[in-house]
Amino acid sequence: MSTTHLIDGHHAQRIARTIACALCVFAAFAVVTTVHPARAQDSGKSDVLTGAQLNEEKLLDVLTPDPDVQKRSLRVKATGSSRPTAPTQPSRPSASLLITFQTNSSELTPNAKQQLDVVGAALKNARLAPYRFTVEGHADPRGDPAANLVLSQHRAGSVRFYLLDAHGIEPARLIAEGKGDREVLNRAFPAAPENRRVTIVTNLE
Repeated sequence: MSTTHLIDGHHAQRIARTIACALCVFAAFAVVTTVHPARAQDSGKSDVLTGAQLNEEKLLDVLTPDPDVQKRSLRVKATGSSRPTAPTQPSRPSASLLITFQTNSSELTPNAKQQLDVVGAALKNARLAPYRFTVEGHADPRGDPAANLVLSQHRAGSVRFYLLDAHGIEPARLIAEGKGDREVLNRAFPAAPENRRVTIVTNLE
């Protein structure tokens, strides 16, 4: 075999190794960009209002519907097409709060009542007065799912009753709904407090 052939062979091997390395780097990058959003989604910590974040102005901002979204929703309902189409549901404004309860109980703690006093003031504000809301109770995934569903319903009911009784909110404006452990925010840590939250959702209809 000639020297020229040997050089060409070594050159081809270097090219093949370079291509293989490039493919490995690309594959690693693809794995990182796929896995990282999932980790961010599981954390869920930025989705819950806590501490200084929970104030009347913040609640007014996050619970007041966008007028453009409402107009689009109304236009969809007004169409008179005879062909059935899938309904377009605009995302409903919502605020998740860390409302604490006694262990395995639906009794509100004093700290929870202080937070709900902020919620009550926001619901009576002129910006939110025209709207109705759903109070969603959430449970962490520990324990029996059926029991978690019942407990979350009772806790949502406790929040609703407190807002009616302490702040005079009209009963027709608030609906209590238990979600159980079906919508866990932090799957990496089942016992995380954000999994035992209460979410206030603005009803657009």
